[in-house]
Amino acid sequence: MNKIIATEILDTIKNEYIISPKPELDYNNNFELLCAVMLSAQTTDKRVNIVTKELFMKYPTPSLMKDASLDDVISIIKSVGLANNKAKNIIEMSKELCDKYNSTVPNSLELLTSLPGVGRKTANVVLALGFNIPSIPVDTHVYRMAYRFKFIKKDESVIIAENKLMKFIDKNRWIEAHHLLLLFGRYYCKSQNPLCKECKLKKFCIENKEK
Repeated sequence: MNKIIATEILDTIKNEYIISPKPELDYNNNFELLCAVMLSAQTTDKRVNIVTKELFMKYPTPSLMKDASLDDVISIIKSVGLANNKAKNIIEMSKELCDKYNSTVPNSLELLTSLPGVGRKTANVVLALGFNIPSIPVDTHVYRMAYRFKFIKKDESVIIAENKLMKFIDKNRWIEAHHLLLLFGRYYCKSQNPLCKECKLKKFCIENKEK
């Protein structure tokens, strides 16, 4: 892998597949963004958007969310899966925002990952989308693309994937690259039954299913 190849991969995805890369979660502010990303683990953005309509209408701020009934939040988000843990984390995260940060979402990786239920990927999404701070959040789709496009070797860690993507992709494209790789992985280079036959990136792929 080198920067020339990385640029060609991203340009091809943008020109041929994901013309207007943008997030698919619905949110109006950084608090809603943080909650939505926390809810998105092991479910779809479409499903998250369904439950957050009611959740954010009822609890639009950290001060309201921190005092929410756990059972009520669980009942609202139950369809996203892992609802008990997610509801607890969102309420506890809201308490910390109120107690430590004046109800404001912090803008550093260290502070974000200190919040209950907030991992590195979630924090990086908030930094990128909420604060426009260059980062490459690595979810399952981005990780799969990093492997298939040979940024990383098999079974290397998510942290290694993040570091290698940042190494070979220009910093001014990190946020865009996250969207491009995520959406290409979600809709075209899927985990099961990827659309290899018509893919214009076969020459870069370690797992070309036509082989």
